[in-house]
Amino acid sequence: MKLTRVAKFCGFASLVFMLASCGSTAKTTVTKTEGTLNEGVNASEYQGLKRTVAIARFSNETEYAKGAFYDKENDPVGKQAIDILSAKLTAKGKFVLLERADADKIQTEIEKYGGQSQKVPADYLIIGSITEFGRKTTGEVGFVSRSKTQTVEAGVNIRLIDVRTGQVIYSEEGKGQAETNSSTTFGMGGVQGYDATLSDKAISAAIEKLVDNIEQTCMDRPWKSYFLSYDKDGIIIAGGAKQGLKAGSSLFVYERGKQVKNPQTGMMIELPGKQVAKLTVLTVGGSTVTDEYAIVDLTEGSVDSGKLLNYVIQDK
Repeated sequence: MKLTRVAKFCGFASLVFMLASCGSTAKTTVTKTEGTLNEGVNASEYQGLKRTVAIARFSNETEYAKGAFYDKENDPVGKQAIDILSAKLTAKGKFVLLERADADKIQTEIEKYGGQSQKVPADYLIIGSITEFGRKTTGEVGFVSRSKTQTVEAGVNIRLIDVRTGQVIYSEEGKGQAETNSSTTFGMGGVQGYDATLSDKAISAAIEKLVDNIEQTCMDRPWKSYFLSYDKDGIIIAGGAKQGLKAGSSLFVYERGKQVKNPQTGMMIELPGKQVAKLTVLTVGGSTVTDEYAIVDLTEGSVDSGKLLNYVIQDK
């Protein structure tokens, strides 16, 4: 009789243990249609010249997070996308990112030296928008179990504009997805409520592949700078240590090519210019990207100091 009771107790304990082990805790996964996700945002070591990029705007073109008091100028989803894009570009270690306020400061500095007052102080401008956003919850109910899956899908469109020409040099849409799963068996297991972080993860996944293409597009083009001052006190150009310039660096001066109208597109384009001089960096100065400069020596060729706007300085 005692042995039977012990057997029943052991069988009940085993059943409880088995049922408890059937329950699973919540699990979150992030997927993307193409590419892989960044692991962290630590900037990599890059020894070359960095490209200056300004993020002009990132708008939310969906109906998500647009309530009665929605403010287009302070859209939280758009700002969230800017923060994610900025972090991922910074992780590449190849860009100097400008806020619009920083761009205005650089423009003021250029004008103070009597340089190119009409130039926007960035090599490239990024315009982005969230074009797709959706959330859904699905589930299954079985005889002894039930499960729930929350899924968020996001679509992001990015355009990269060459500031000097005004042309869109890269445009693409990326899509990302994030989901979380939970299940219970006999009422045991993980209980998953509303997960607000899925929105961040889906947008981040959508932006990821686009960042790789932005990097490739920018780095395939030469680094550019411009004259700030050219007189008896010395030759000063824009850019310094923050952009990777250092003493001994060699740069090349190109005369701007002729402006012609492309009959195929109706747009004005600039023909390739010719190399007219070579510069060697003597020293760099400035403490921030908004005030840095480089003092250079003209080692080959000649430059007309009265027509500084006619020249572009490149690294190759």
